[in-house]
Amino acid sequence: MTTEASIAALIEEPMKGMGYELVRVQISGAANRATLQVMAERLDGVAMTIDDCTEISRALSPILDVADPIAGAYALEVSSPGIDRPLVRPKDFERWSGFEAKLETRAPVDGRKRFKGLLMGLDGDEVLIRDESGADLRVPISALAKAKLVLNDALIKHAMQQQGQL
Repeated sequence: MTTEASIAALIEEPMKGMGYELVRVQISGAANRATLQVMAERLDGVAMTIDDCTEISRALSPILDVADPIAGAYALEVSSPGIDRPLVRPKDFERWSGFEAKLETRAPVDGRKRFKGLLMGLDGDEVLIRDESGADLRVPISALAKAKLVLNDALIKHAMQQQGQL
């Protein structure tokens, strides 16, 4: 189990009890100046606020201090996924079906590593995406290095509707 996976297992239930869902745990930076990023969203679907991030940070800090999952000093950063959010869980690919996404794989899939197009959901363990030429492609979730929504007018309009601004 990776350090990120063990941290996710450690904090997922306490976050759920507070009304938040863990989206991603990511460690970046040098060993002596590492950053632990915890990305979360509210279970009730309301947009995250700075107060939400502060609440999560204050609750997780003692849990992480006791478990001490990272050797050396690190900074804890709690954030929301944002509008052009990363797609990391299988349900993310279903939830955001119909929006434009960028996918990057660790190794070539059908001769390419980068895909951009309309997200069409999942079929089993494969992400379905309609590329800019209109071709329907399948990319195994296990092959993904990165996936995220593309910030465009449709996504901005959707976010504004969700927040009651339209």
